[in-house]
This record gives sequence, C-alpha cells and structure tokens, in this order.
Amino acid sequence: MKFAPVALAALAVSLAVPAHAQETSPPAGEQTAQQAYPMTPQGAAAWVAMVEKDLFDYSVDASRVYWVNSTYITDDTDALAAQAGAEGTEKSVKYALEAAKYAQVQGLDPDVARKLNILRNGIVLPAPTTEGAATELNEIATSLQSQYGKGRGTLNGQEISGSDIEAEMGNLEHTPEEFAEMWASWHNNVGAPMKEEYVRMVEIANAGATELGFDDVGAMWRSGYDMSPEEFTAMTERLWQETRPLYEALHTYVRTQLNEKYGNAVQPTTGPIRADLLGNMWAQEWGNIYPIVAPEGSGDLGYDIGALLEAQGKKPLDMVKIGEGFYSSLGFTPLPETFWERSLFTKPADREVVCHASAWNVDNVDDIRIKMCIKVNADDFVTIHHELGHNYYQRAYNEQPYLYLNGANDGFHEAIGDFVALSITPEYLVQIGLLDRAQVPGEEKDIGLLLRQAMDKVAFLPFGLMVDKWRWGVFDGTITPAEYNTAWTELRREYQGITPPVERPADAFDPGAKYHIPGNTPYMRYFLARILQFQFYKAACDQAGWEGPLHRCSFYGNKEVGAKLARMLEMGASEPWPDALEAFTGTREMSAKPMLEYFAPLKAWLDEQNKGKSTGW
Repeated sequence: MKFAPVALAALAVSLAVPAHAQETSPPAGEQTAQQAYPMTPQGAAAWVAMVEKDLFDYSVDASRVYWVNSTYITDDTDALAAQAGAEGTEKSVKYALEAAKYAQVQGLDPDVARKLNILRNGIVLPAPTTEGAATELNEIATSLQSQYGKGRGTLNGQEISGSDIEAEMGNLEHTPEEFAEMWASWHNNVGAPMKEEYVRMVEIANAGATELGFDDVGAMWRSGYDMSPEEFTAMTERLWQETRPLYEALHTYVRTQLNEKYGNAVQPTTGPIRADLLGNMWAQEWGNIYPIVAPEGSGDLGYDIGALLEAQGKKPLDMVKIGEGFYSSLGFTPLPETFWERSLFTKPADREVVCHASAWNVDNVDDIRIKMCIKVNADDFVTIHHELGHNYYQRAYNEQPYLYLNGANDGFHEAIGDFVALSITPEYLVQIGLLDRAQVPGEEKDIGLLLRQAMDKVAFLPFGLMVDKWRWGVFDGTITPAEYNTAWTELRREYQGITPPVERPADAFDPGAKYHIPGNTPYMRYFLARILQFQFYKAACDQAGWEGPLHRCSFYGNKEVGAKLARMLEMGASEPWPDALEAFTGTREMSAKPMLEYFAPLKAWLDEQNKGKSTGW
C-alpha cells in the first residue's frame, strides 16, 4: 500500500546518474543560466520557480508513463518507464547539486530556503561529481536490487522463491527445523553475497552527501524532518521508550505461548524469541502466528467483513463506493468522474498488471486514481479506505507549489490512510448497514481484536526503528564493515528481543536479506506512521465527542473532524510538520500516548497473563 510515484517522483530516486565535470570556461548556455539566476536571494527565487515548473511538467508526463506501465506491462512500456526514470534521475541530481550552492546565499526568503532544502534532500543515494562515481553507484544499486529479486532459499532441501518463502514462513504447519532452514538459507543465499558491493556503495554515497553539504548519508536522511539530525534521533528514541513497556508485555506473552507450543529446547521461557518462529522472515509483524496466541473464547471476532459484503452481493466497485462514502460523510467533495473512469479496480483478464495497491495523482491537480486488483474480502475493504486516504490527501494539497505536493513528512501520508482504516469498527459497519447491531461483538471479544492488531502494529515498532539505526551507524562509520552483521544481530536483540535460529558468522550480511536494505529505501517513515496514525485517530475521536473505549470509536459522519482534517491535509509540505500536526491534533509533538490508550485494555490483560513471568531479554 503506497501512494504512487507522482509529484515528487523526480526527487524521490534511489541513485544518481553521472554529473558532468566542471569546465574551466562554462559553455554559453551555462553562462546564460548564471546571468538569469545569479547567486543572490532574487536569483535563487527565480531559479526555484524555474525548477518547479520544469519538474511539474515532467512529473505529469512521467506519471502517465508509469501508470500505463503499471496497468499494461509489456517490453515497450517497461522501456518507456525506464526512460522516464532516467530523465527524472538526471534532473534530480542536477537540481540537488545546484540547490546546495543556492542554499549558501545569505538573506534567502524562508520559503525559498525550504524549497532548496527539499531539493537537496531529494536523492536517497547521492553520487559525487568524481568522474565515473555515479556510473559505478548505478551499477551497484542495480546489482543489489537484482540479486534480491533473484534470491532463493530452500525448504526440505528444495529451492524456493522469495515470494513463496515469505508465505511459507507464515505457514504454521511447518516444524521448527523447517523454519530454521528457510530462515538460514534465505539470509545466507541472499544477504551474504551483497556485502562487498554494499560497502563500496556506502563509500560512494557518503562522498556524494558530503558534496551536498551533509556529514554523511544518514545525516542527510535525518535532515528532512524540520529539525537537526540529532534532534530527530532523540525524538525517535523517545517514542520507542514510550512504547517499549507495551512491546515488552506483548513479547513476554508471545514467548510464553511459543514455549508452550514448541517446548524449552526450541523456545525457552526467558531471553529473546527465536526469530524464525514469529511467522515472518524478519520478525517485523507477527500476525501470522495469531492462532498460536489467540485468547481462548475471545479470539474469534464473531463476524467477517468479507462474508458480510458477499451476503449483500457487494462487488469491488461497491466497496470503493463505500470507502468514498466514509470521506464524503466527513464533508469531503466526492471523487471526480475521472477517478471512476481511469482507475484500475480489478485484474484484467487480457494483460499483466502490477496488482500491488497504490494511489495516484497523475496531473498534480485532480486526476486521482487507485490501482488495485480488488477481491471481495476484509483485507481489501480495509485497503480501499487506506488508499483513498492517500487520494484525498493528494487532492487537498493540490493548490500548493510543486515542491510542497507531498505529506508534511514521509510518515504522514501512510498514517492518514492507516488512521482512517482504524475507524473500520463494528459501529462503523452498523452505520453503513453492513452489520446488524445485534451482531456487534461484546466487550469479551475486545482482547482478541486488540491482540490481533498489536501483533502487527506494536510488534513492528522496534524493527521499524532499528533498520535505519543500523544504517545510520553504517553511514557515519560507527559500524565498520567488519561489524556489519554483528551490529545488526545485536540491534535486533537490543530492540526486538529476538535472536537468529542458528549461529551467524561475522562475515555474513543478514541486513541484505531485507528488501529495503539493497533497495535503499529509508525505513523511518514506517515507524513514524505507526505512531502518527493513533495520534490522528485519538484527535478525531476526541473531536467527535466519543466517550467509549478508544478502539471502538468511529468518527464516521462527523463534519467537524472532516473540516479540521482538511486544514491539515491542505498544508501539504508547505510548513514544518509540527505545524501540520498542530492543525489537526492541537499538539506540536509526536506522542505514543494515543497508541498506549488504544491498547490499554490489552496491556492490562497482558500484565495479568504475564504475572510471575520474566519480562525482557
């Protein structure tokens, strides 16, 4: 689930193309550009205006190409998408380097300075201008992603693909020995061969970050949050410490249940949990093992959204109409007719498409769409509400200048859809006529509902944090290549309380077995979104006057909530994110307290279950 590569697509690239070496005498075209955009506050403002127009125009053309490629996959559309991507990468590198120079001009207008910083931060992996460096960086990044995509593990000695091995890690019919085999083979086969190239990639990218005025790549990533890198690090650690007691309670309970299933020889009653027993290759979300830990009598919610939809004869398009109705009930304008004409709702029978759900704004104005292969089930019903959250956000900020066509920070966009999805409660289902009030589960079912939510929402938090903490250490040199794997394993134990099922050699490269590492995708956005979604949800429920347990709240139909939400969404990235947060929640500080309130009944129950048990690892 994501919002698609539009608007800032030209900036959000993972690597750079070769930059032209400086010449002693600039060509005539460059001399003209220097005259039109001198290194003055006025020249910087004019240059930024030129860049915004160029990127706006490019992004519309590129978005159309990407859309066709995603909904009609052929060799030709692949080639067109690659060409558009190369053009966007070239623009982003060129403009980032020039923005770094204009950023040094004294007396800049604050708005211009903000846009220059956005341009500087737009490249995930910057290449230096040293001849050949960008080409080498491209080759390494392509190689790493290709290695991951071709990765294979084994199950009972037989080769198994990446997508299949992910699914099998959640199959509870396997033995601990089979889980260990899949875990070890995937990490050995996929991660280990990448290490040498990854080390070189870090060297090149750090040189590029230095040219852009940053200490290293990690500092550059942390500079995109309207605070210093040090302040951002402190804030994320604070949020983790606020949520750690809840995570530790969940960890203790799950460890006990795994011990009861597998015995002391496989999973001891104390210490870390064996990483391969949590239903996920990276132990990042534990929902697949819910059947093992479900509380007796309350694990079954009592209804299934998919079955309710089928009973009423709902089709995929009906599900989208219901999702639109949620936002309309808050006062948002109905989706444009083009949304219904141009979106992809179901998988075509005659061609290959990318079924992964995504939300698009093709023209940066009102040509908003979703792309899904919708099935009539509960998961897709929730996903539709989530993806439409992206669309309504995109539409809300469409009058902002080009460089502000984005969320307040990279956690906001995901959090908007997630917090709306939290409102798919039994009360909401009653309000839209999908569930009879007599079918609403009683409070005795709440613990099962909350535990299932926590197995994904809470279990993810330490992983969401430590992935980038590891990379920050790699980029700033505090984690040396010789320590790559040892540091990864130690961070996973420190934050997640998990341990590998087998001994890991120091020269292994287990981080490479997680896509976002070879794919060079910053990960902190997912951690922030987990926190922000509950903060938004709590604010909406308070505004709606909800008085019951937070996890049962629905703000469906509340125009006051919609009006305040719209004010935040309309800001886009035009102001520092604390301003956007304050516009909706009334506070300028990210806080995990709403998340803790949501899960408070579960925490009390977990503490009761954990009495006499050893907490921590």
